[in-house]
Amino acid sequence: MAEPLFRALEIMIPPLVKVNGPHPVFDGLENIPERGGAVLTLNHTSYLDWYPASIAALRRNRRLRFMIKSEMTEVPVISYVIRHIKLIPVDRSAGAGAYDVAVQRLAGGELVGLHPEATISRSFELREFKTGAARMAHAAGVPLIPVIVWGIHRVWTKDHPKQLWRNHVPVLVKIGRPIAASGDVEATTAELRDRMAAMLEQAQLEYPHPAGAYWVPRRLGGGAPTMAEALAMREAELAERDRKRLEQPHGGRLRRALAGRGRS
Repeated sequence: MAEPLFRALEIMIPPLVKVNGPHPVFDGLENIPERGGAVLTLNHTSYLDWYPASIAALRRNRRLRFMIKSEMTEVPVISYVIRHIKLIPVDRSAGAGAYDVAVQRLAGGELVGLHPEATISRSFELREFKTGAARMAHAAGVPLIPVIVWGIHRVWTKDHPKQLWRNHVPVLVKIGRPIAASGDVEATTAELRDRMAAMLEQAQLEYPHPAGAYWVPRRLGGGAPTMAEALAMREAELAERDRKRLEQPHGGRLRRALAGRGRS
């Protein structure tokens, strides 16, 4: 396996994390294929979901190329890493280019990781899924591999302080059986979400959840927002983002765009 930067990260990061935490436990590693393309779909509760999934792939002697929002390329150091480990930047306003790159990578036998929810779930429950994962898997002729990561949100999630050092947090990683992507992307996406919902529930049943903790879903007695509350918070977040962009020098373009469409 070439790619010097990727190899250096594979050598350096796991030992550092082993000393500091978090500590992932894997169930279903055999479901990640040893060769050939596949789309790994992860639930999204943390800024660090990518790490346990990447280690799972490494345990199978594979490398996982994540789709990542294009804004991250604006940070020079991160942009350098993205280029040299071949992540796939996604411009959310024009994602066709990233989609084509991902399909090409998948058809070439690589593993591509993404979040069907598109953004972090503040409720720590599954949000509605986008259909992109099913579409690209079908286009490339590769399976979908459902992955649930649970516990990493205790280290770093939205609206709460980071706990990056000496965190020794247990993390469960469940990797499900492959799902064949059909031409009916809506049906495939529904099947994927149902499978991941069952896997998430199983992971939660296996994990201790102290009453009232902010990282525990409301239905399990925790202090996380309900799904309705989380949706309202997301809408407020998007509105504030639009307000700030309107104040920028080129905000007129955004004002015209917003005037011509309704908010989804």
